[in-house]
Amino acid sequence: MKELMQYLGTSFTAYHAVDNARALLLQEGFEELRESEKWTLAAGKRYFVVRGGSALIAFTAGDARKGFKIVASHTDSPALKLKENAALSDGNCTRLNTEPYGGGLWYTFFDRPLRLAGRIVRERENGLVSESFASKFLVTLPSLAIHLNRTANEKFAPEAQKDLPLLSLGAADFSGVTGDALSYDLFAACAQEPYLWGENDEFLAAPRIDNLASVYASLTTLAQGANGVCVAACLDSEEVGSRTRQGAAGDFLSCVLRRIALSQGMDEEELLRAYAASFCISLDNAQGFHPNHGEKYDPQERAYLGKGVAIKGHAGGAYTTDALSSAVIKKVFALASAPLQVFYNRSDARSGSTLGAISLGQVCILTVDIGLPQLAMHSAVESIACADYAALEAGLCAFWQCELHIDGENAVIR
Repeated sequence: MKELMQYLGTSFTAYHAVDNARALLLQEGFEELRESEKWTLAAGKRYFVVRGGSALIAFTAGDARKGFKIVASHTDSPALKLKENAALSDGNCTRLNTEPYGGGLWYTFFDRPLRLAGRIVRERENGLVSESFASKFLVTLPSLAIHLNRTANEKFAPEAQKDLPLLSLGAADFSGVTGDALSYDLFAACAQEPYLWGENDEFLAAPRIDNLASVYASLTTLAQGANGVCVAACLDSEEVGSRTRQGAAGDFLSCVLRRIALSQGMDEEELLRAYAASFCISLDNAQGFHPNHGEKYDPQERAYLGKGVAIKGHAGGAYTTDALSSAVIKKVFALASAPLQVFYNRSDARSGSTLGAISLGQVCILTVDIGLPQLAMHSAVESIACADYAALEAGLCAFWQCELHIDGENAVIR
């Protein structure tokens, strides 16, 4: 778990998650491609490409005519995004003008260490250069004292425009942080160090487990070995609807798959046939059963921590799972003796959603939604069971290494 904890603890934003993923893949012998350059792919080699600094797709160059095996996850997490000219000063202190990014459990961000992080665009000799940034100092979003907010323990709703992180005493010019930046995408992101907890260290708590644990697992298992064209798509913007050029509703994944096919001389019909033979895992975490609030869950289909990866189902299509895709993932995980369980929301509760259903609008491939059961989803610090992460790694290794072919309403797995 040490490597995962390091990844979670230093990937403050999607930009850092991609930077860290790039370093990992280069160390494992993957070659970086650029979308703006011609691709010449060699059979058996491994590649990756980055879009927008915050999304990354890694793949192995097998025979695309046999179809694609895809794992899709997302690199972004809830945080407080800084507006332009973020410093607000009254002369006594300076606050940061932020707005919520994603659906965070915002009260958990109070009184925590936050780090300013993201990307900065600067003008350099040859044009504009984007660089990842993380402040050396911390900021904090302080709570109002209980003496001045007597009902805080009965009801508390953070006010997005009023409750802002504190940057410094006195008046501060934010250019002291960003220097000669022309523009930036910066966030106040949780800087809590990951830690193990429980009597036997059976739990992992960290910021951004949703969904960087999935990102990390997809990439590290891909590096261990793959059979065919295996694609780890780590996409941005899921927490705000995925409708960006680097999100699941953009064409990043479809462009990469098309370019793999073109490099092998495939025509449009062959590509469509390859899609029909393909399979995708939409890998995003599930709401783990909370022992203090059992009334919030389905009476039977619950995702218990420590009992394996959850297959997520929903009649309204929030998740992509159907009978065939569920059966396929059960057979694949069984190859590694990796435990699975089934998760549904209460029938009278609103379901969450993820990037799988959105991706289908761009690349129509048989898909299943699975994920790690976790506690405190969208909190500044979330928790999973270490045993479930081990099950996910084993199951993904089996997925990458097996032979899998979808034929209409049937599948071949070995």
